[in-house]
Amino acid sequence: MHRLFVAIEIPEIVADALTILQFGVEGARWRPPENFHLTLSFIGDADRHGFSEAMTALSGVSAPAFDLRLSGIGYFGDKKPNALWAGVAPNDALDHLQQKVSAALRRSGFAIEKRKFKPHVTLAYLRGASERDVMSFSASHGLFSCGPFPVEEFHLYSSKLGNDASAYQIEASYALSSSR
Repeated sequence: MHRLFVAIEIPEIVADALTILQFGVEGARWRPPENFHLTLSFIGDADRHGFSEAMTALSGVSAPAFDLRLSGIGYFGDKKPNALWAGVAPNDALDHLQQKVSAALRRSGFAIEKRKFKPHVTLAYLRGASERDVMSFSASHGLFSCGPFPVEEFHLYSSKLGNDASAYQIEASYALSSSR
């Protein structure tokens, strides 16, 4: 069984900029830089057949390469914050790619979430962090910006849950067209 998701890899220089932010919130389980990514679509558990179906579906996705900029810091969970994230500047090409990826997976029979796409890079998962600390962190880093950086491919990842952090592995890569 494979736990799968589709994402954009975060370049090392951008990951370095994100790690500089990772301090000052008690109860934060900071993500290691090698785990930074921008999820386009979560597939979930898939057997060998599902894994093959996902690879085939994604190979049919055609979209242009684009530049991406990270912008702002926020969190999920109103009164009980559960994750800190770096946001993404509005980007029509990213939205287009995400819609094409999700549509291809749905056509192949995957039950893909229909909630609104909120592009982000998770910085930390929170356990018992105070709302005040999280709000303060978000406000003090709210003007964070990094990039632009080129996005020339996306990936099918597998993940193995671990005690401290999940281990992610790129299973397949899909090039975006170079006509920008």
